[in-house]
Amino acid sequence: MPATDLTRALAKALHGDVESDATARALTTMDASNYRRVPQAVVAPRDTADVAEALRICREHATPVVPRGGGTSIAGQATGTGVVLDFTRHMRRILDLDPASRTAVVQPGVVLDDLRAAAAPYGLTFGPDPSTHSRCTLGGMIGNNSCGAHSVAWGTTADNLRSLRVVRYGGGETLHLGRGLPDAPPGLHEFAADHLALLRTGFPELPRRISGYALDALLPEHGPDAARALCGSEGTLAVVTEATVRLVATPGARALAVLGYADEAAAAEAAPGLLPYGPLTVEGMAADLVREPAGLPRGAAWLFVETGGATPAEARAHATRILRAADALDGTVVTDLAAMRTLWRIREDAAGTATRMPDGTEAWPGWEDCAVPPARLGSYLRDFRALLAEHGLNGTPYGHFGDGCIHVRIDFDLLTEDGVARFRRFSEDQADLVVAHGGSLSGEHGDGQARAELLPRMYGDEMVGLFTRFKDLWDPDGGLNPGILARPARLDENLRFAVLPGRPVDVAFGYPHDGGDFSAAVRRCVGVAKCRTQKPGPDVMCPSFRATGEEAHSTRGRARLLHEMLAGEVITDGWRSTEVRDALDLCLSCKGCRTDCPVGVDMATYKAEFLHHHYKGRPRPAAHYAMGGLPRWLRTAAPLAGLLNALARVRPLAALARRLGGIDPHRTLPALARRTFRSWARTRRAPGAGPDVVLWPDTFTDHLSPEVGRAAVRVLESAGRTPVLPRRGVCCGLTYVSTGRLDAARAVMRRTLDRLDHAPGTPVVVLEPSCAATLRTDLPELLPDDPRAARLAASVRTLAQYLEEYAPDWTPPRLDRRIAGQTHCHQHAVLGDAAERRLREKAGLTGELSGGCCGLAGNFGFEKGHWDVSVACAEDQLLPSVRAAEPGTELLADGFSCRTQLDQLAGRRARHLAEVLAEGLDG
Repeated sequence: MPATDLTRALAKALHGDVESDATARALTTMDASNYRRVPQAVVAPRDTADVAEALRICREHATPVVPRGGGTSIAGQATGTGVVLDFTRHMRRILDLDPASRTAVVQPGVVLDDLRAAAAPYGLTFGPDPSTHSRCTLGGMIGNNSCGAHSVAWGTTADNLRSLRVVRYGGGETLHLGRGLPDAPPGLHEFAADHLALLRTGFPELPRRISGYALDALLPEHGPDAARALCGSEGTLAVVTEATVRLVATPGARALAVLGYADEAAAAEAAPGLLPYGPLTVEGMAADLVREPAGLPRGAAWLFVETGGATPAEARAHATRILRAADALDGTVVTDLAAMRTLWRIREDAAGTATRMPDGTEAWPGWEDCAVPPARLGSYLRDFRALLAEHGLNGTPYGHFGDGCIHVRIDFDLLTEDGVARFRRFSEDQADLVVAHGGSLSGEHGDGQARAELLPRMYGDEMVGLFTRFKDLWDPDGGLNPGILARPARLDENLRFAVLPGRPVDVAFGYPHDGGDFSAAVRRCVGVAKCRTQKPGPDVMCPSFRATGEEAHSTRGRARLLHEMLAGEVITDGWRSTEVRDALDLCLSCKGCRTDCPVGVDMATYKAEFLHHHYKGRPRPAAHYAMGGLPRWLRTAAPLAGLLNALARVRPLAALARRLGGIDPHRTLPALARRTFRSWARTRRAPGAGPDVVLWPDTFTDHLSPEVGRAAVRVLESAGRTPVLPRRGVCCGLTYVSTGRLDAARAVMRRTLDRLDHAPGTPVVVLEPSCAATLRTDLPELLPDDPRAARLAASVRTLAQYLEEYAPDWTPPRLDRRIAGQTHCHQHAVLGDAAERRLREKAGLTGELSGGCCGLAGNFGFEKGHWDVSVACAEDQLLPSVRAAEPGTELLADGFSCRTQLDQLAGRRARHLAEVLAEGLDG
């Protein structure tokens, strides 16, 4: 029956959202796996009644259903060809939390970190904690029987599950599942009784046996538990609408013993010996996962052993005992919370960072998370490395060494026929290797499409036959997540790469980290969805998702739409796509994903690339001309600054200017400087004769905040340096890049390179972080064949970076005051702020600048229609931090956008660090 009839019936019957447009379908074609399946529609139910109605209608229309949480599944089980049930929009409430019984009742769309935050005031938490804890849902965790780093202490999701309320395919009544089988489907008692011998002998004893169905949960000696049997069934038996989960007491304090070993096998062999000490975690990783210095002890592989205690001293003593007992090359105990977070981030980001090998080549899941008995993990890893070498493959193992569970991304070639054939051969050999070591094909992420085909190698045909019968008892019509677990699809079908273009796409940017291939750049997004987190923190990514909560406005969502644009099946009009344009419209080009995304997706660049092609040969929005050409307009306006400022105060004229320029009516036009920075610098004789440093007169400093430039001159001269400005006007091209006018950007950049007259190698101090970031990244990536671009990019420094590198003996004035404000998003993403932190510390400026994005982001916050999102981004972290600041706190914001946002939304004046230092120098 046509999809339109199905969606019409669903829309008529449900209170929730029913979508079958190209955007909704494109956003759910993939999860975090290698697989892709195109759904007919996406339904976001509001309640259990909606779920039941959707399942009834889908059965009537013979349409399959797949339940979906955060979409972070790595084996392909969160994709489907029929209707996707998205529980993250509406069914995400914590219905009850009882500290006395240590239980919580949750809907399936509840994000794990939200449950943990709700339980924390009572000293409780939910034990299982996958690395995706900031965005994975409880429903998804139940579907996969998720585990996480703390499973050595608190077990798997199944171990922490009290009961479930579920609905079967076809709707009908809600079943209540728990101990005993009161609401189980007809025939389940008889099924268990008829196969007791096989259920008792057919399952390996492992702490991490996730593969297949948990039929041993039906054994009478365990007290048959239908909820536990359904846990890990990957949405193939019934749809969870409510879960009662167990909470555990969280330690009052924690410490981390970091132990170094000669190699990963040595670390693996040491792990079981640490379990008797009662650690909270025993995590392992090798040096090929650590891409930059991280303060780790000596070794080529490490164990992260977390301990708990009632007090910090008790937790530290516990970790110290483990350190002394461990036969490690080197080790340390970490108790500082910030240092612990930094170390754990390396481990938690591994699912993303491991997708790129140290040489930059791509690596993929596909053999992601097998588990073996912990005592055999060392020998298994040696055999695993040998098998990789035999197939000419490379991988980076890491994972839950204390539970014998290993994660790995492997550099499979999934783009060619020969590469896919080798992927199959390796998977078959690897399954045999895991079974030979007494292991499970999946130790955490489920079988999905990646491994279910291989289950006979682990369980034998008779047990797999029971899996099929078990599935049929629950879902006789076969409508729930077909092709997963029972009667599985082949592991080399539905690969998401097959639909991408076979040849590189013609693009403007160089994409140096992706071999110049835009498809490879888009493939970077593997779906781990770190961009979907909504918890405030030091990261920037992804401000538009944090403001809207919509997948289309996340980094992952936009990458998925670009993927489907290149595929041409769901989104069919290529670069002219309105679906992609609308999703990118709320991208602030903050560049946060360039750093915060574990795989380095650079959506700001992809947006500029898309806009370049989308508007090629046709009119653009007014804002692209008004704000994209801002440097030219400001140069023209400079002689008339006083008159124009006066006219801008006339409301009708200001309103007309905003309307003509595509500027939001809520915005106030910034005042033009009566005297530009360059004009001031030309008439000033510099004292002293220290070494020259080029001071970049960016558009914002020159025409809108020359006081920042004057302050920087004062600071540089106090450090014994002679700041010089280029004799002719220069521009980094930022505004042209951010509006996708890339031909104009390249012309501006070439003209700038022609005009630069300083000696090669002379450092260039850039005061505006967005302009510095453009020179560092966009310039060489748009002009990859011009060696001058690379030289200029390498010479760029922030003021703090320059002073630290070239004037290390300079002592800043002692200011001794508290600070608040924000680190510019481009500084966070491209330049880093370590030098600024050290300079502030020397100057006695104490406190932290907030993370996130101010929401103005250059032209974004000024463009008509962006006001609400711009304000929401500012309210995420910046404005609350400023409101909470004590009287007398210095507000710092090096970016013109950040200062303007604070001025227009909070009526507060922030200053550039150079201004504050110069004021101190002048007493």
